[in-house]
Order: sequence, then C-alpha cells, then structure tokens
Amino acid sequence: MEAIKIHRESQEKTERIQDRISVFFETYHIGTLLNYSGIRKVRGTSPLIITKSIFGLPFYGVNFFRGIVQNSELEFLKDAAYDLLNGPRYNWRKLLLWLSCKVTGYITSLTDDDREKVLIIDESTYDRSRSKGVELLARVFDHCTKRYLKGFRLLTVGWSDGASLVPLDFALLSSADRSNRYQGITKVIDKRSCGYKRRQEAMTKSTDLLEPMVKRILRSGTRAQYILMDSWFGLPKTIGTLSTYVPVICMLKNMYRVFYQYQGMKLTLDALYRQVKKRPGKAKIKASVIVTMSTGQKVKIVFVRDRRGKGWLAILSTDITLSDEEIVRIYGKRWDIEVFFKMEKQYLDLVKGVQIRDFDGLTAYTTIAMMRYTFLSYEQRLHDDPRTFGELFYACCDEIKDLSLLDALQRIVTLALHKLRKTSELSEIIVQEMLDALMDAVKELFNLKPSFSQVTACC
Repeated sequence: MEAIKIHRESQEKTERIQDRISVFFETYHIGTLLNYSGIRKVRGTSPLIITKSIFGLPFYGVNFFRGIVQNSELEFLKDAAYDLLNGPRYNWRKLLLWLSCKVTGYITSLTDDDREKVLIIDESTYDRSRSKGVELLARVFDHCTKRYLKGFRLLTVGWSDGASLVPLDFALLSSADRSNRYQGITKVIDKRSCGYKRRQEAMTKSTDLLEPMVKRILRSGTRAQYILMDSWFGLPKTIGTLSTYVPVICMLKNMYRVFYQYQGMKLTLDALYRQVKKRPGKAKIKASVIVTMSTGQKVKIVFVRDRRGKGWLAILSTDITLSDEEIVRIYGKRWDIEVFFKMEKQYLDLVKGVQIRDFDGLTAYTTIAMMRYTFLSYEQRLHDDPRTFGELFYACCDEIKDLSLLDALQRIVTLALHKLRKTSELSEIIVQEMLDALMDAVKELFNLKPSFSQVTACC
C-alpha cells in the first residue's frame, strides 16, 4: 500500500509540473517565438513539442539519454531531437532574448519605478573534462579551483531587480589562442548562418563581446539603471565603453598596469588606498575617493572592509553622485548571478544533462537550460509576490486603506456589546453605562464627536 501511495503522489506531482510548464509555454507564446527565431518544422514533429520535452527533463528527474533517447513513449524519435539541437540556422539567442524580455517586462510591472533594475555580467566554467571530440573544446582556467580544465567559459548577461534574475544573453567561449584549443571547427556550414557566427564569437575575447551583447539587450526594450561586473572585467577601456550606455558598478583588483590619477599622481589601486584618508574604528566602509581613469573618465572608488580577513575590497562606480552606501548596496545584487550558475549546474542539468559534440547542439541545449531558470524565476515571483494576484491584490489594498480607526473602533464596540448582552450577569443599564464611559474616553482621546446612535445602530 505504501508503494502505491508513493507512486500515486509521484504521478500527481508530475502532472502538476506538466500543467505549470504548459501554462508557461502558452502564456509567453513560445511556439510563436520559436517561429520568429527561425526554428520551424521541416518534417516530422513540431519544434514546440520537442523543445517542451527537453525543457522538462530535470523537473522529472531524468537526463537527455533516459528522457529522450531511450523513451519509447514520445511521439518523436531521438533523431528529431538531435536535428533540432544541431541545426546551424536556428537563432537560439533571439529565442532566449525575446522570452526573457517578456518575463522581465512582466516583473517590471510588479515593481516600483524607484527600484533599481540592473544588468549583471559574469562568466563561469562549462566543464567537459571527460570529453575529447567536442567541437571547439579548449583549455580554460577555473578561478574557483585555480586550475585548468577542458571545457568552455560561459559568459552570461542577466537582468535582476534584486528579487528575481532572468538570463538575457550568453556566449560559449572557447579560447582566442589557437594553441589552447583541443578541437577546431569540425562542421562545414554557411558563413551567413547563426552557427558560423557563434563559432567565430567563441574564439573572441570576452571583453570584446560585452558591448555587442549590451547593445542587443537595450535594443530589445529591456531597461536597467546600472551594469554590475566582477573584477576580471574591471578594465578602464571596458568600463568606459559600457558606461556610455548604462552606468557601471564593478569590483576592482590591484593590477600593476592600471593607474588612477589622484591629486596629480598616477597610482595603482593599492597605492591609492594607502594615500586616502581612512574612517576611524571598525567602519565597514573604510574610505572613498573620486579619481580619473586612464581614459579620462572620472569615477568613484569605495573601499570596504573584507570580512574574510584584515584586507579591503574596492568597488568602482561611474556614477559619482551615488553615496558610498548606495554603491555597496546596489553592487550586492550581483550575488544573484552566482545563485544562477549554481542552480544551472547542480539542479537544471546545464553541463551533465546531455553529452553532445556539436557546437550548435551545445548552444541550443544551453539556451533551453537558461529558459528553465527563467521559468523558475517566473514561478517563484508568482508564489512570493502578492502583486501577481492582480485586481484581487489591489482590491484588498483598497479595503485596508478605506477602513479608518473610527470604523475599526465601531466594529470592536459592536462585538463587545453583542458578547455582553449574551451574558446574564450584566443588566442592560450597566451595559449602557459602560458604553457611555467608553464614548466619553474616545471624545477626550481623539477630540471626536461620534454620535451614540452611529455606534449602537447595528447592536
């Protein structure tokens, strides 16, 4: 009996997940977005059905091999799924960007205009250490383990309002240095196709891709007040280029070739910290200073205490009108993308969900994995944010606002009188005397003159 109960609960859970995924696909018209992105049916099954099947795999607890290749219950064969993923002419970047813009637009409608929306730029390793024949496989450095591994670097731009993060664009990067690539381009494709452009992009430096990515996002209608970046993007040229579109806030690290002009001196970040006046005591924000970068742009650098030791951290802002506290607070939103990478790798099967060698296939599957996170962000917002109730939320707010203190007092007195009259211990005269004393106290406290008939009318 216990096994039957567990099986029934598992089936009900699967049905609920299927319903939520279907609602998400219908709400945001993903079938139409697939068509606009050039992902259309040539023969056989619709791309929407295949995409939805791949999309739901980690929510059902299966990988691509068990859920697609070995699953005989599907209405399509494994070749149809591989053809969809490996198609070089399918613009998966456009699909992700359009879907994310729709979701961010919905989330923006739930938040105040004064709340900062930010673009977060970061990269993480895409580990394929056990692979040999993957197209454009390269030797990349992992900043967490401080060692080299086989794989790619996943450069990602996400949008966040501090509560929800939605991935907007990404690039799977191999290596700009040919000697670091284990495999080159192994597929013969048209140079005008999306697949060829993606391959050329993979062999480009990440800093050269940031401006085109930000421009695409802004052209799509997505708006943000700041761009947040980590220290390995904190180069004067990169900061100056991106700040022409959106103000930049980023972490800095001490580089001996990067200088900041302060009081007529050109100083490295470490030398600059020694020059500025520190705040006394154990202040969390130790100092701040306005300097000029090598590009001639004035920026504000805030030095904060490093909680891991006795050192310090430096945060740069191109918006020098922001206070020190605001710069630190806004930069704290960058943590959302670290959660995103952890969720993608450990729970949404970004890396281990499929074993595929084609670069187009990797790009397509990565897009679907990021769509899964967009789905989770949307569902979490529906669950946590009462404004998603729509008119019901605002109706409740109006009801609470209209209830004045006098109305609330009238309701309480009415209840009290009803309770007192139910008891046989107090006579009606005593009840009326208690009510008169209460109303006299109200007049003195609030300087009001409510009529006795208004309070006792409904008693």
